[in-house]
Amino acid sequence: MRGKGQRWIRFLCVILLLGSLPHANLLRAQEAASQTPREHQLDLDSFEYVWKTVHEKHFDPTWGGVDWKAVHAEFRPKMEAVKTRREARAVVRTMLSRLKLTHFSLIPSELYGDLSRPESGAGEPGVTGIHLRVIDGRALVVSVDPGSPAARAGVRPGWEILQIGGKEIASQLAAIAREFEGKSLKDLVLTDAVAGRLEGKQGDCLAVSFLDGADRNISHSLTLVEPRGAKFQLGNLPPVRVWFSEKTVGPGIGYFAFDVFLAPGILMTAFNNAMRSFMNAPGLILDLRGNGGGQGEIGCGMAGWLVLEKGRDLGTIRTRDNALKLIVRPRPQVYPGPVAVLVDGLSLCATEIFAGGLRDLGRARVFGTRTGGAALGGNIERLPNGDGFMYAFANHVTAGGRVLEGNGLVPDVIVQHTREALLQGRDLILEAAIDWIRDFK
Repeated sequence: MRGKGQRWIRFLCVILLLGSLPHANLLRAQEAASQTPREHQLDLDSFEYVWKTVHEKHFDPTWGGVDWKAVHAEFRPKMEAVKTRREARAVVRTMLSRLKLTHFSLIPSELYGDLSRPESGAGEPGVTGIHLRVIDGRALVVSVDPGSPAARAGVRPGWEILQIGGKEIASQLAAIAREFEGKSLKDLVLTDAVAGRLEGKQGDCLAVSFLDGADRNISHSLTLVEPRGAKFQLGNLPPVRVWFSEKTVGPGIGYFAFDVFLAPGILMTAFNNAMRSFMNAPGLILDLRGNGGGQGEIGCGMAGWLVLEKGRDLGTIRTRDNALKLIVRPRPQVYPGPVAVLVDGLSLCATEIFAGGLRDLGRARVFGTRTGGAALGGNIERLPNGDGFMYAFANHVTAGGRVLEGNGLVPDVIVQHTREALLQGRDLILEAAIDWIRDFK
Protein backbone atom coordinates (compact mmCIF):
# COMPACT_ATOMS: atom_id res chain seq x y z
CA MET A 1 0.00 0.00 0.00
CA ARG A 2 1.24 3.46 -0.80
CA GLY A 3 2.41 5.19 2.33
CA LYS A 4 1.65 2.39 4.77
CA GLY A 5 4.28 2.26 7.48
CA GLN A 6 4.98 -0.36 10.10
CA ARG A 7 2.97 1.26 12.92
CA TRP A 8 0.01 1.76 10.59
CA ILE A 9 0.09 -1.89 9.51
CA ARG A 10 0.22 -2.91 13.13
CA PHE A 11 -2.79 -0.76 13.97
CA LEU A 12 -4.92 -2.16 11.18
CA CYS A 13 -4.19 -5.74 12.20
CA VAL A 14 -4.78 -5.11 15.88
CA ILE A 15 -8.21 -3.75 14.97
CA LEU A 16 -9.09 -7.37 14.24
CA LEU A 17 -8.44 -7.96 17.95
CA LEU A 18 -10.12 -5.02 19.64
CA GLY A 19 -9.54 -6.60 23.02
CA SER A 20 -5.85 -5.81 22.71
CA LEU A 21 -6.36 -2.08 22.34
CA PRO A 22 -5.87 0.03 25.49
CA HIS A 23 -9.25 1.76 25.14
CA ALA A 24 -11.19 -1.24 23.82
CA ASN A 25 -13.80 -1.09 26.59
CA LEU A 26 -14.58 2.54 25.78
CA LEU A 27 -14.87 1.69 22.09
CA ARG A 28 -17.25 -1.17 22.81
CA ALA A 29 -19.45 1.11 24.92
CA GLN A 30 -19.57 3.72 22.18
CA GLU A 31 -20.37 1.12 19.56
CA ALA A 32 -23.22 -0.32 21.65
CA ALA A 33 -25.02 3.00 22.16
CA SER A 34 -28.38 3.33 20.42
CA GLN A 35 -28.33 5.36 17.23
CA THR A 36 -30.12 8.63 16.65
CA PRO A 37 -31.98 8.92 13.32
CA ARG A 38 -29.15 11.09 11.97
CA GLU A 39 -26.49 8.59 13.04
CA HIS A 40 -28.47 5.79 11.42
CA GLN A 41 -28.61 7.73 8.16
CA LEU A 42 -24.87 8.41 8.28
CA ASP A 43 -24.27 4.70 8.69
CA LEU A 44 -26.50 3.98 5.70
CA ASP A 45 -24.63 6.59 3.68
CA SER A 46 -21.34 5.01 4.74
CA PHE A 47 -22.56 1.56 3.69
CA GLU A 48 -23.39 2.92 0.24
CA TYR A 49 -20.03 4.69 0.04
CA VAL A 50 -18.17 1.48 0.82
CA TRP A 51 -20.18 -0.61 -1.63
CA LYS A 52 -19.86 1.95 -4.43
CA THR A 53 -16.12 2.38 -3.88
CA VAL A 54 -15.54 -1.35 -4.18
CA HIS A 55 -17.86 -1.51 -7.18
CA GLU A 56 -16.01 1.24 -9.04
CA LYS A 57 -12.39 0.95 -7.86
CA HIS A 58 -11.70 -2.71 -7.11
CA PHE A 59 -8.82 -3.80 -9.35
CA ASP A 60 -10.78 -6.86 -10.52
CA PRO A 61 -13.97 -5.99 -12.46
CA THR A 62 -15.35 -9.42 -11.52
CA TRP A 63 -14.63 -8.80 -7.78
CA GLY A 64 -12.94 -12.19 -7.59
CA GLY A 65 -16.03 -13.96 -8.86
CA VAL A 66 -18.33 -12.30 -6.30
CA ASP A 67 -21.66 -10.94 -7.56
CA TRP A 68 -21.19 -7.51 -6.00
CA LYS A 69 -24.65 -6.25 -6.97
CA ALA A 70 -26.21 -9.29 -5.33
CA VAL A 71 -24.12 -8.56 -2.24
CA HIS A 72 -25.68 -5.09 -2.09
CA ALA A 73 -29.17 -6.55 -2.35
CA GLU A 74 -28.36 -8.97 0.46
CA PHE A 75 -26.75 -6.54 2.91
CA ARG A 76 -28.72 -3.32 2.40
CA PRO A 77 -31.79 -4.64 4.30
CA LYS A 78 -29.51 -5.82 7.10
CA MET A 79 -27.99 -2.35 7.28
CA GLU A 80 -31.42 -0.74 7.45
CA ALA A 81 -32.30 -2.93 10.45
CA VAL A 82 -29.28 -2.14 12.63
CA LYS A 83 -29.79 -0.36 15.94
CA THR A 84 -26.20 0.43 17.00
CA ARG A 85 -22.90 1.48 15.47
CA ARG A 86 -21.45 -1.92 16.40
CA GLU A 87 -24.14 -3.69 14.36
CA ALA A 88 -23.61 -1.31 11.45
CA ARG A 89 -19.86 -1.97 11.39
CA ALA A 90 -20.47 -5.71 11.63
CA VAL A 91 -22.66 -5.59 8.52
CA VAL A 92 -20.05 -3.67 6.51
CA ARG A 93 -17.20 -5.89 7.68
CA THR A 94 -19.13 -9.04 6.81
CA MET A 95 -19.89 -7.62 3.39
CA LEU A 96 -16.20 -6.82 2.80
CA SER A 97 -15.17 -10.30 3.96
CA ARG A 98 -16.84 -11.72 0.86
CA LEU A 99 -13.88 -10.36 -1.13
CA LYS A 100 -11.42 -12.52 0.86
CA LEU A 101 -8.63 -9.95 0.54
CA THR A 102 -6.45 -7.87 2.82
CA HIS A 103 -6.53 -4.06 2.56
CA PHE A 104 -10.33 -3.94 2.90
CA SER A 105 -11.01 -2.77 6.44
CA LEU A 106 -13.07 -0.42 8.59
CA ILE A 107 -11.24 1.76 11.10
CA PRO A 108 -13.58 2.97 13.88
CA SER A 109 -13.84 6.75 14.01
CA GLU A 110 -12.83 6.75 17.69
CA LEU A 111 -9.48 5.27 16.69
CA TYR A 112 -9.05 6.76 13.22
CA GLY A 113 -9.38 10.28 14.62
CA ASP A 114 -6.71 9.65 17.25
CA LEU A 115 -4.25 8.11 14.83
CA SER A 116 -4.71 10.62 12.05
CA ARG A 117 -3.67 13.49 14.29
CA PRO A 118 0.03 14.35 14.28
CA GLU A 119 1.99 13.36 17.37
CA SER A 120 2.66 16.31 19.62
CA GLY A 121 3.48 17.28 23.17
CA ALA A 122 3.58 15.07 26.24
CA GLY A 123 1.16 12.58 24.73
CA GLU A 124 3.61 11.17 22.22
CA PRO A 125 3.82 7.40 22.02
CA GLY A 126 6.49 5.56 23.94
CA VAL A 127 8.12 2.14 23.68
CA THR A 128 10.16 -0.27 25.79
CA GLY A 129 12.78 -1.04 23.13
CA ILE A 130 11.70 -4.69 22.92
CA HIS A 131 11.26 -6.40 19.54
CA LEU A 132 9.52 -9.75 19.60
CA ARG A 133 8.12 -12.61 17.56
CA VAL A 134 5.65 -15.30 18.57
CA ILE A 135 7.33 -18.65 17.99
CA ASP A 136 5.62 -21.94 18.83
CA GLY A 137 3.02 -20.04 20.81
CA ARG A 138 5.57 -18.17 22.94
CA ALA A 139 6.22 -14.43 22.78
CA LEU A 140 10.01 -14.27 22.55
CA VAL A 141 12.28 -11.23 22.64
CA VAL A 142 14.36 -11.30 19.45
CA SER A 143 16.24 -8.03 19.93
CA VAL A 144 16.50 -5.07 22.30
CA ASP A 145 17.34 -1.51 21.26
CA PRO A 146 20.66 -0.40 22.80
CA GLY A 147 20.18 2.11 25.61
CA SER A 148 16.41 1.45 25.78
CA PRO A 149 14.52 0.84 29.05
CA ALA A 150 14.52 -2.90 28.33
CA ALA A 151 18.28 -2.90 27.69
CA ARG A 152 18.97 -1.01 30.92
CA ALA A 153 16.83 -3.55 32.79
CA GLY A 154 18.92 -6.39 31.39
CA VAL A 155 16.25 -7.90 29.12
CA ARG A 156 17.88 -10.29 26.65
CA PRO A 157 16.94 -12.02 23.37
CA GLY A 158 15.32 -15.37 24.04
CA TRP A 159 13.44 -14.22 27.13
CA GLU A 160 9.75 -15.12 26.99
CA ILE A 161 7.18 -12.42 27.74
CA LEU A 162 4.63 -13.84 30.19
CA GLN A 163 2.58 -10.88 31.42
CA ILE A 164 2.14 -7.25 30.46
CA GLY A 165 0.43 -4.89 32.90
CA GLY A 166 -0.45 -7.84 35.10
CA LYS A 167 -2.29 -9.69 32.33
CA GLU A 168 -1.00 -12.99 31.01
CA ILE A 169 -0.86 -13.35 27.25
CA ALA A 170 -0.60 -17.07 26.57
CA SER A 171 -4.37 -17.71 26.38
CA GLN A 172 -4.89 -14.77 24.04
CA LEU A 173 -2.15 -15.99 21.73
CA ALA A 174 -3.67 -19.47 21.65
CA ALA A 175 -7.07 -18.07 20.70
CA ILE A 176 -5.58 -15.89 17.95
CA ALA A 177 -3.54 -18.78 16.59
CA ARG A 178 -6.69 -20.87 16.23
CA GLU A 179 -8.54 -18.04 14.48
CA PHE A 180 -5.73 -17.35 11.98
CA GLU A 181 -4.45 -20.87 11.43
CA GLY A 182 -3.29 -21.30 7.83
CA LYS A 183 -3.56 -17.58 7.03
CA SER A 184 -0.56 -15.65 5.80
CA LEU A 185 -1.11 -12.82 8.32
CA LYS A 186 -0.99 -15.15 11.33
CA ASP A 187 2.55 -14.21 12.41
CA LEU A 188 1.81 -10.50 12.10
CA VAL A 189 -1.41 -10.59 14.13
CA LEU A 190 0.10 -12.79 16.83
CA THR A 191 3.15 -10.56 17.22
CA ASP A 192 1.19 -7.33 17.24
CA ALA A 193 -1.29 -8.60 19.79
CA VAL A 194 1.66 -8.59 22.20
CA ALA A 195 3.64 -5.67 20.78
CA GLY A 196 0.62 -3.37 21.04
CA ARG A 197 0.54 -3.95 24.80
CA LEU A 198 4.18 -2.89 25.08
CA GLU A 199 3.38 0.61 23.83
CA GLY A 200 1.84 3.61 25.54
CA LYS A 201 2.66 7.23 26.24
CA GLN A 202 6.18 8.44 26.89
CA GLY A 203 6.87 8.53 30.61
CA ASP A 204 4.34 5.83 31.48
CA CYS A 205 5.60 2.84 33.47
CA LEU A 206 4.73 -0.64 32.23
CA ALA A 207 5.06 -3.80 34.32
CA VAL A 208 6.36 -6.72 32.26
CA SER A 209 7.05 -10.26 33.47
CA PHE A 210 9.53 -12.52 31.70
CA LEU A 211 10.87 -16.03 31.77
CA ASP A 212 14.61 -15.42 31.59
CA GLY A 213 17.40 -17.59 30.23
CA ALA A 214 17.55 -19.61 33.45
CA ASP A 215 13.75 -20.14 33.36
CA ARG A 216 13.22 -17.78 36.27
CA ASN A 217 10.16 -15.52 36.44
CA ILE A 218 11.46 -11.94 36.49
CA SER A 219 9.44 -8.72 36.52
CA HIS A 220 10.53 -5.23 35.49
CA SER A 221 8.86 -1.83 35.49
CA LEU A 222 9.84 -0.19 32.21
CA THR A 223 9.44 3.54 31.63
CA LEU A 224 8.36 4.15 28.05
CA VAL A 225 10.57 6.38 25.91
CA GLU A 226 10.58 7.92 22.44
CA PRO A 227 10.84 5.34 19.63
CA ARG A 228 14.04 5.25 17.61
CA GLY A 229 14.19 6.75 14.12
CA ALA A 230 13.15 9.95 12.39
CA LYS A 231 9.49 10.96 12.42
CA PHE A 232 7.86 11.00 8.99
CA GLN A 233 4.27 11.64 7.91
CA LEU A 234 2.75 11.06 4.48
CA GLY A 235 -0.62 12.54 3.58
CA ASN A 236 -3.38 11.86 6.11
CA LEU A 237 -1.67 8.79 7.56
CA PRO A 238 -0.36 8.93 11.12
CA PRO A 239 3.34 9.60 11.67
CA VAL A 240 5.75 6.69 11.51
CA ARG A 241 9.33 6.29 12.62
CA VAL A 242 11.89 5.58 9.92
CA TRP A 243 15.17 3.99 10.96
CA PHE A 244 18.00 2.16 9.25
CA SER A 245 21.08 0.22 10.29
CA GLU A 246 24.32 -0.21 8.32
CA LYS A 247 27.28 -2.39 9.28
CA THR A 248 29.44 -5.29 8.16
CA VAL A 249 28.91 -8.88 9.35
CA GLY A 250 30.88 -12.10 8.98
CA PRO A 251 33.85 -11.81 6.58
CA GLY A 252 33.23 -8.16 5.62
CA ILE A 253 29.69 -8.72 4.26
CA GLY A 254 27.64 -5.56 3.85
CA TYR A 255 24.46 -5.44 5.95
CA PHE A 256 21.61 -2.93 5.62
CA ALA A 257 18.31 -3.05 7.57
CA PHE A 258 15.39 -0.62 7.66
CA ASP A 259 11.80 -0.64 8.89
CA VAL A 260 9.67 0.95 6.13
CA PHE A 261 9.89 2.00 2.48
CA LEU A 262 9.15 5.64 3.33
CA ALA A 263 10.95 8.98 3.66
CA PRO A 264 13.01 8.63 0.45
CA GLY A 265 15.12 11.67 1.28
CA ILE A 266 16.35 9.95 4.43
CA LEU A 267 16.27 6.31 3.40
CA MET A 268 17.68 6.55 -0.11
CA THR A 269 20.50 8.84 1.00
CA ALA A 270 21.49 6.27 3.62
CA PHE A 271 21.14 3.35 1.22
CA ASN A 272 23.12 5.07 -1.53
CA ASN A 273 25.97 5.82 0.88
CA ALA A 274 25.90 2.24 2.16
CA MET A 275 26.05 0.76 -1.33
CA ARG A 276 29.05 2.91 -2.23
CA SER A 277 30.86 1.60 0.84
CA PHE A 278 29.82 -2.02 0.14
CA MET A 279 30.82 -2.06 -3.52
CA ASN A 280 33.81 -4.34 -2.90
CA ALA A 281 32.19 -6.47 -0.19
CA PRO A 282 32.03 -10.26 -0.76
CA GLY A 283 28.26 -10.15 -0.33
CA LEU A 284 25.28 -8.03 0.67
CA ILE A 285 22.50 -8.76 3.16
CA LEU A 286 19.28 -6.73 3.11
CA ASP A 287 17.39 -7.36 6.33
CA LEU A 288 13.68 -6.72 5.69
CA ARG A 289 12.31 -8.65 8.65
CA GLY A 290 9.48 -6.68 10.21
CA ASN A 291 9.50 -4.16 7.36
CA GLY A 292 5.90 -2.99 6.91
CA GLY A 293 6.25 -1.81 3.30
CA GLY A 294 5.41 1.64 1.96
CA GLN A 295 6.26 3.23 -1.37
CA GLY A 296 7.17 0.72 -4.06
CA GLU A 297 9.07 3.35 -6.04
CA ILE A 298 11.78 3.34 -3.37
CA GLY A 299 12.36 -0.34 -4.08
CA CYS A 300 12.85 0.46 -7.77
CA GLY A 301 15.60 2.91 -6.81
CA MET A 302 17.29 0.43 -4.49
CA ALA A 303 17.16 -2.33 -7.09
CA GLY A 304 19.06 -0.05 -9.45
CA TRP A 305 22.19 -0.74 -7.39
CA LEU A 306 21.79 -4.49 -7.93
CA VAL A 307 20.40 -5.06 -11.45
CA LEU A 308 22.65 -4.46 -14.44
CA GLU A 309 20.23 -4.90 -17.34
CA LYS A 310 18.15 -1.92 -18.37
CA GLY A 311 14.39 -2.24 -18.71
CA ARG A 312 14.00 -4.88 -15.99
CA ASP A 313 11.14 -4.63 -13.51
CA LEU A 314 10.13 -5.87 -10.06
CA GLY A 315 6.67 -6.80 -11.28
CA THR A 316 3.42 -5.20 -12.37
CA ILE A 317 0.78 -3.24 -10.47
CA ARG A 318 -2.63 -3.83 -12.05
CA THR A 319 -5.59 -1.53 -11.48
CA ARG A 320 -9.04 -1.79 -13.05
CA ASP A 321 -7.93 0.01 -16.19
CA ASN A 322 -4.14 0.05 -16.25
CA ALA A 323 -1.00 -1.98 -15.69
CA LEU A 324 2.08 -0.23 -14.34
CA LYS A 325 5.44 -1.97 -14.37
CA LEU A 326 7.79 -1.23 -11.48
CA ILE A 327 10.81 -0.46 -13.63
CA VAL A 328 14.21 -0.75 -11.99
CA ARG A 329 16.12 2.53 -12.16
CA PRO A 330 19.69 1.52 -13.03
CA ARG A 331 22.75 3.16 -11.53
CA PRO A 332 26.01 3.89 -13.33
CA GLN A 333 27.71 1.50 -10.92
CA VAL A 334 26.05 -1.81 -10.00
CA TYR A 335 27.00 -4.12 -7.15
CA PRO A 336 28.00 -7.46 -8.74
CA GLY A 337 28.18 -9.79 -5.72
CA PRO A 338 25.66 -12.19 -4.13
CA VAL A 339 22.64 -10.65 -2.39
CA ALA A 340 20.69 -12.24 0.46
CA VAL A 341 17.30 -10.85 1.55
CA LEU A 342 15.92 -11.67 5.01
CA VAL A 343 12.12 -11.74 5.50
CA ASP A 344 9.50 -12.99 7.95
CA GLY A 345 5.76 -12.87 8.60
CA LEU A 346 5.96 -9.15 9.38
CA SER A 347 7.46 -8.32 5.97
CA LEU A 348 4.60 -6.82 3.97
CA CYS A 349 3.49 -5.09 0.82
CA ALA A 350 6.34 -3.15 -0.86
CA THR A 351 8.77 -5.37 1.05
CA GLU A 352 7.30 -8.49 -0.52
CA ILE A 353 7.29 -6.87 -3.94
CA PHE A 354 10.94 -5.83 -3.60
CA ALA A 355 12.15 -9.20 -2.31
CA GLY A 356 10.08 -11.20 -4.79
CA GLY A 357 11.16 -9.00 -7.68
CA LEU A 358 14.86 -9.33 -6.91
CA ARG A 359 14.50 -13.10 -6.67
CA ASP A 360 12.62 -13.32 -9.97
CA LEU A 361 15.41 -11.31 -11.59
CA GLY A 362 17.98 -13.75 -10.27
CA ARG A 363 19.60 -11.10 -8.07
CA ALA A 364 18.76 -12.34 -4.60
CA ARG A 365 18.31 -15.45 -2.49
CA VAL A 366 15.60 -15.10 0.17
CA PHE A 367 16.02 -16.41 3.75
CA GLY A 368 13.60 -16.60 6.66
CA THR A 369 9.91 -17.42 6.91
CA ARG A 370 6.89 -16.78 4.69
CA THR A 371 5.93 -13.11 4.36
CA GLY A 372 2.54 -11.70 5.33
CA GLY A 373 0.90 -11.83 1.90
CA ALA A 374 -0.51 -8.29 2.00
CA ALA A 375 0.63 -6.97 -1.36
CA LEU A 376 -2.15 -4.76 -2.67
CA GLY A 377 -2.12 -1.07 -3.52
CA GLY A 378 -4.59 0.76 -1.34
CA ASN A 379 -6.03 3.98 -0.05
CA ILE A 380 -7.81 5.22 3.08
CA GLU A 381 -10.80 7.55 3.02
CA ARG A 382 -13.10 8.95 5.70
CA LEU A 383 -16.71 7.78 5.55
CA PRO A 384 -19.76 9.99 6.23
CA ASN A 385 -20.06 8.54 9.75
CA GLY A 386 -16.43 9.37 10.53
CA ASP A 387 -15.00 5.86 10.23
CA GLY A 388 -11.96 5.24 8.08
CA PHE A 389 -12.30 2.92 5.08
CA MET A 390 -9.22 1.16 3.76
CA TYR A 391 -9.61 -0.40 0.32
CA ALA A 392 -7.43 -1.86 -2.42
CA PHE A 393 -7.42 -0.46 -5.94
CA ALA A 394 -4.42 -2.37 -7.31
CA ASN A 395 -2.98 -5.87 -7.27
CA HIS A 396 0.64 -6.87 -7.74
CA VAL A 397 2.05 -9.67 -9.85
CA THR A 398 5.76 -10.47 -9.61
CA ALA A 399 8.01 -10.54 -12.65
CA GLY A 400 7.69 -14.33 -12.47
CA GLY A 401 3.89 -14.17 -12.58
CA ARG A 402 3.23 -14.93 -8.89
CA VAL A 403 0.45 -13.26 -6.90
CA LEU A 404 1.65 -12.42 -3.40
CA GLU A 405 -1.68 -11.30 -1.92
CA GLY A 406 -2.94 -13.91 0.51
CA ASN A 407 -0.05 -16.21 -0.34
CA GLY A 408 3.06 -14.41 0.79
CA LEU A 409 6.56 -14.99 -0.45
CA VAL A 410 8.05 -18.36 0.52
CA PRO A 411 11.83 -18.01 1.06
CA ASP A 412 14.37 -20.06 -0.84
CA VAL A 413 15.80 -21.10 2.51
CA ILE A 414 13.28 -21.42 5.35
CA VAL A 415 14.86 -20.63 8.71
CA GLN A 416 13.16 -19.79 12.02
CA HIS A 417 14.35 -18.36 15.31
CA THR A 418 14.56 -20.75 18.24
CA ARG A 419 14.60 -19.81 21.89
CA GLU A 420 17.78 -21.77 22.46
CA ALA A 421 19.65 -19.93 19.71
CA LEU A 422 18.37 -16.51 20.81
CA LEU A 423 19.50 -17.17 24.38
CA GLN A 424 22.94 -17.94 22.96
CA GLY A 425 22.96 -14.59 21.16
CA ARG A 426 22.56 -16.25 17.75
CA ASP A 427 20.41 -15.17 14.80
CA LEU A 428 19.88 -18.35 12.77
CA ILE A 429 18.39 -16.52 9.78
CA LEU A 430 21.30 -14.11 9.53
CA GLU A 431 23.76 -16.97 10.02
CA ALA A 432 22.22 -18.93 7.13
CA ALA A 433 22.63 -15.93 4.82
CA ILE A 434 26.24 -15.40 5.91
CA ASP A 435 27.04 -19.07 5.31
CA TRP A 436 25.54 -18.93 1.81
CA ILE A 437 27.55 -15.85 0.88
CA ARG A 438 30.73 -17.30 2.36
CA ASP A 439 30.33 -20.44 0.20
CA PHE A 440 29.06 -18.57 -2.88
CA LYS A 441 30.92 -19.30 -6.12
